[in-house]
Amino acid sequence: MTKATSVDVHRPKVEYFDIAELTNTDPKGFVRDVESYHLEPWGLYMARTADHPQFHYMESWLLPALDIRATVFHFHPAHMRDQDYYIDIGEFGEVGPKKWRSVDHYLDLVVRTGRETLLLDVDELLGAHAAGLIDAAAAEKAVATATHAIDGIAAHGYDFQAWTASLDMALTWR
Repeated sequence: MTKATSVDVHRPKVEYFDIAELTNTDPKGFVRDVESYHLEPWGLYMARTADHPQFHYMESWLLPALDIRATVFHFHPAHMRDQDYYIDIGEFGEVGPKKWRSVDHYLDLVVRTGRETLLLDVDELLGAHAAGLIDAAAAEKAVATATHAIDGIAAHGYDFQAWTASLDMALTWR
């Protein structure tokens, strides 16, 4: 018998992207300067520096039609990770003129191009649902979204960019 581990139950993380002001407000309320935004009919690209101990730069695509945010982290050498893309599952989209919002629905994917896609944080989603922080419909949608992304990426040889390109979403990165 294995010992149950406690999960960090928290509200969905909300983040804001202000294209006009070139800022990104993180889930803790810290306003970060953004180096670059690029808007396409199917998504929003953001690139900015980071003062995180493990990475110094990050690039993200918010893709509302897929309910995902794909991020490339530029790690410091001592903190390199075996991942090419980190994908958040949630709600992403415009909330006003030149303003976007993301609401994280706990599940994450790690894509290792050409090899695999890992599903993370199922325990967080279940814990949040049990605590009443996310309703059954949103939790079910998160699972369906993650499954759709995993299937799409796998069908393209575990190549996230090939999958999005097949959907006419040509992602570019720094």
